[in-house]
Amino acid sequence: MDHDRNFKELLSAFFVEFLELFLPEIAAALDRDYGVVPLDKEVFTDVTLGEQHEVDLVMKAMMRDTEAFFLVHVENQAKAQAEFSKRMFRYFARLTEKYDLPVYPVVVFSYDAPQRPEPHEFRVSFPGRTVLRFDYAVIQLNRLPWRRFVRQPNPVAAALMAKMKMAERERPRVKLECLRLLATLRLDPARSKLIGGFIDSYLRLSAQEMRQYERELEALEPKEEQTTMALISQWEQRGIDQGISQGIDRGKRDLILLLLGDRFGTVSDEATARLNRLTSRQLDELGHALPSFERVADLEQWLVQH
Repeated sequence: MDHDRNFKELLSAFFVEFLELFLPEIAAALDRDYGVVPLDKEVFTDVTLGEQHEVDLVMKAMMRDTEAFFLVHVENQAKAQAEFSKRMFRYFARLTEKYDLPVYPVVVFSYDAPQRPEPHEFRVSFPGRTVLRFDYAVIQLNRLPWRRFVRQPNPVAAALMAKMKMAERERPRVKLECLRLLATLRLDPARSKLIGGFIDSYLRLSAQEMRQYERELEALEPKEEQTTMALISQWEQRGIDQGISQGIDRGKRDLILLLLGDRFGTVSDEATARLNRLTSRQLDELGHALPSFERVADLEQWLVQH
């Protein structure tokens, strides 16, 4: 699972809501007319280790009262890592150097274990003097009780409850509460689907858990049950339609590859990769053009053109 992508998509779509949920002082200080602007992907090279690190999310915002710009840097950390605090400081220093703006650093620790408190600072000290004390905000999901967020009318709460502190037996209940909260928010279909996909990624239930989930659903108030069921039904139908469409396209590709193999023998990896990127309509066009091909070069030329 691409954890960084999951969190980046969620926070990019609901960044102000993220601030409102976890950093209300910063959210209150924002100039809402300016909003938040995502900056281009930042990649830094660690010369000591010879590695490249990509910063997860950097947003440019404006202070409401002073009209001064600042940056909010959010890093999702999906596993425990030694010397992570030092890496956060390096990001801070390089972002400050590049943009010459104040940077508000935030870390979301999203792994399940360990549950020990993670540090929130990086220090450089000598006897009798602290040369540097770099402090950043920490949001450690596995130490946040999910019940605290059940009544928060916030889409980020609906998503991140799926990664918060819960007992194993509570998984079906947490998933239901995530969906119940999402149903009350009445988001547009695209944003609702984004959160629904996030929840499903981290709370995939076993058959036994599904039975408990269904019992929990039946125990909801009739109005809540109806709203939540309607939302779930929409996702299920979307998934069925998407699955049917993907299955048909997969069948077209398999058939074309079989015919090509019978006719020309081996097809290059590059040609196969190009074929896999064709849309359903392009696959139909290729199927009609296939009888006119006399050699593999004709196929490759067609793929380049299309």
